[in-house]
Order: sequence, then C-alpha cells, then structure tokens
Amino acid sequence: MTERKPPGVPFESWVDKQIRDAERRGDFAQLPGAGKPLPAGTDTSYDELWWIRQKMAREGLSVLPPTLALRKEAEDALVAAYAAPSERIARKLVTDVNVKIRDMMFKPPPGPPLGMKPYDVEEVVREWRERRAAAGNPERDTGTSNGSPV
Repeated sequence: MTERKPPGVPFESWVDKQIRDAERRGDFAQLPGAGKPLPAGTDTSYDELWWIRQKMAREGLSVLPPTLALRKEAEDALVAAYAAPSERIARKLVTDVNVKIRDMMFKPPPGPPLGMKPYDVEEVVREWRERRAAAGNPERDTGTSNGSPV
C-alpha cells in the first residue's frame, strides 16, 4: 500500500517521487510485456466496452444489423460466384443469396433498409464466363444448377 500524499506537496511532484522510488526498488523490472510494443489497435481514448470489443475480435465475431449483415453476405457471394470453378456453382451461390435478399425485401427486419435487389443470375453467369475467358480458363461445367444446358 502506498503512503498518503503529504499536505502541501504538489500532486505531480508526489506522483513523480512514487514512480522514482518504485523504479529504484525494481518494481517495474519484471512486468509482463516489458520492452515490447503496445498491441496494434491500442487506443488511448477510454472505452468502457473495451473488453467486449477485444473478445469479439479474438473470436472473430461481429454484430451487425441483419440488413447490413446480408449486404456483406451478398457482396461476398458475388465475389465467390465470379471466382467459382464452374457455372453450376456460380449459379447456386447467386440463387441462394437471392432467396435471402427476397426474404428480407418482403419481411424487413428492424434496422436500416437493405437498399438492394436480387442479382440477375444470367447477368452474373455471363460476366463469370467473360472473366473466365479473359483469364484463359476453359469452362469445366456449363450446366445449370438444374442440370439443363445453357
């Protein structure tokens, strides 16, 4: 336990003396993380929910309103569709996300509006073909998800 600040001694001088005394005793010598840089993203402003944010970051969690989460999922699905190894898979990715978009359009959850419409599957597949052709990748699978040819 530290001693009390004597009356009449400026607070800053008293604190500085406490720190100097602790350094002389070696109280700071074996602290964990000594000599290492602060972790990335260390913010100096006070945040009372800092521990929640760190835990969520460690566990890869995020909390978004449903519309924003779906917007991100739709963007990711479009990127995945363009990178798909076959037309069938590209069609399935876009069709699956379109079902979710339509559901949210007709049954909007609380939060900001979705502000998007389902993708045109044929347009995405056409662009998928163009990208594959430009990259020099032959189409391995030109069948649709229902098995009929394009």
